[in-house]
Amino acid sequence: MKKSAGFVLGAVAVILLIILDRITKNLAVVHLKGQEDFVLIKDVFVLHYLENQGAAFGIMQEKQMLFYIATIVILAVIVYFYWKLPTERRFFPLHVIAVLVIAGAIGNFIDRVTNKYVVDFFYFRLINFPVFNVADIYVTGGAIAFIVLLIFYYKETDFNQIWNKNKKCDQEPKPGTRNENQE
Repeated sequence: MKKSAGFVLGAVAVILLIILDRITKNLAVVHLKGQEDFVLIKDVFVLHYLENQGAAFGIMQEKQMLFYIATIVILAVIVYFYWKLPTERRFFPLHVIAVLVIAGAIGNFIDRVTNKYVVDFFYFRLINFPVFNVADIYVTGGAIAFIVLLIFYYKETDFNQIWNKNKKCDQEPKPGTRNENQE
């Protein structure tokens, strides 16, 4: 697959994930705001409406400008990383992770810009875990998967391939030639 096609496919996936996040947040506003918690598993897991002006655990309340700047910087870095990723099958998990983190960051950024807070609604009461949302799941799941892949799957040579400016793995081979970096 050409790099530009992969970029378009990734953008479409990001948009679909953002739409899913927006739908769930809108449902939370309509059905949970001002209501008692909706119990899914008694004393374990509930739907609890929360307007979070900070980060996880309620830290950094009302520091919106810091969140705006951090989100823009993080998004720029991840989009650049996504663009640098080779199109080989081995790097597909990193493409998925980047898409998840980008979608999650944009999902919460939309809330911060439009509402000045993020709508959270999933709550594990049993362990008093911070209330979170679908965008948070994208970012957290992507980060955990990235760490696991760094530890158990990717090697230093893989990252050398990503950052090597002279690599030819992303160029389409000409008919009758062999791409030297193919697996």
